Amino acid sequence: MIIVNKSVTELIPYARNSRTHSDEQVSQIMASIKEFGFTNPILTDGKDGIIAGHGRLMAAQRLGINEVPTIELSHHTEAQKKAYIIADNKLALNSGWDEDMLKIELQELYDIGYDIDLIGFTDEELEDMDI
Repeated sequence: MIIVNKSVTELIPYARNSRTHSDEQVSQIMASIKEFGFTNPILTDGKDGIIAGHGRLMAAQRLGINEVPTIELSHHTEAQKKAYIIADNKLALNSGWDEDMLKIELQELYDIGYDIDLIGFTDEELEDMDI
């Protein structure tokens, strides 16, 4: 795989993308990009159509980033492209947490003064874990 930087104006969101991105979530992605950099390239279909990374593109645009890293997946059939657009989002939702380990990791970050708001958990979720 080759990562190629592309202008945000070249990229074409998938018109039938069933995944939504709230303003709050895009703000979280923006904060993540600011803190960690643009570490997850946008996946494209070989014609600058977005397969995965719609939220990252929205965040980049709001941050005024003109170029973003992309990986081209032009080898997929149209059916594979449609399926992957859904699978990329759904499969991540199907995972779980080792809640004991998560609490240890979050607590350590909190204890050293790291801004755990950047990680994406709500205040209520952190309170439920006694963080």
